Amino acid sequence: MLGSLIQSTAQKQNGMSETSRFRRPELVLLGTGTSVGVPVIGCDCPVCHSPNPRNHRTRTCVAVHATDGTFLIDTPPELRLQMVRERISTADAVIFTHGHADHLFGLDDTRIFIHRNHKPLPLYCEASTEENIRSAFSYAFREHPPEAIKGAIPKFELHRIDEQPFTVCGQQVQPLRLMHGRLPVLGFRINNVAFCTDVSFIPDVTYPLLQGLDVLIIDALRDEVHPTHLAVFQALQIIDRVKPRRAYLTHCSHSLEYEATNARLPPHVQLSYDGLRIAF
Repeated sequence: MLGSLIQSTAQKQNGMSETSRFRRPELVLLGTGTSVGVPVIGCDCPVCHSPNPRNHRTRTCVAVHATDGTFLIDTPPELRLQMVRERISTADAVIFTHGHADHLFGLDDTRIFIHRNHKPLPLYCEASTEENIRSAFSYAFREHPPEAIKGAIPKFELHRIDEQPFTVCGQQVQPLRLMHGRLPVLGFRINNVAFCTDVSFIPDVTYPLLQGLDVLIIDALRDEVHPTHLAVFQALQIIDRVKPRRAYLTHCSHSLEYEATNARLPPHVQLSYDGLRIAF
């Protein structure tokens, strides 16, 4: 049953090795929070001071353990902490939803992967995101003198993607066109799991690609309407239309307390949390 496919971060506390924990393909939600994270700097609300670790949300990121390696979806500012927390030693590629700071600015942390894997890191993104990468990390694309310190400068291999399926680490990935306010962004479907963060509207052309899902992971920032993100009730309307077997809300703000919010959601819908594992 699908319930047996969902595993918590408790696994990492029992001394199991990384290899033994990843016996089958899975997604790990490394971060499930909004652009400012939770706790929010200087906030005294109950969620920001909650002792429940599932109310602590780093910026959005996913690790996908595929047949032929591990790839990331986005590189948020907390990437180093997320990888250390989940005991993931490297990644073989990164695919990007879009180029906003909370999804991009941890890219320099991937230098250790490049050094460890002895090859440039493949980055898969749309043209607009490539422009952001080249601007924010311009030092990675300049000519450097031979005496430059090894490992100090990341080496990237850029691959342009659009809405056509592509393969990374032996896994076929289906891009999903989404709208983040007025900005076109991408979600991704991997087998029967779809990841749709930073979305306020799903174009009609995308809905056929969301049929037959075991799991839908979808943006739900807060209860109130927001110009660039789905509200909880809007996410529930999409879930009702798509009808996945199970759904998780992500990119959540500090206005959504984990236990209280789950108590009012339908049985097959829950808030996601940092460290949630989903087999595919």
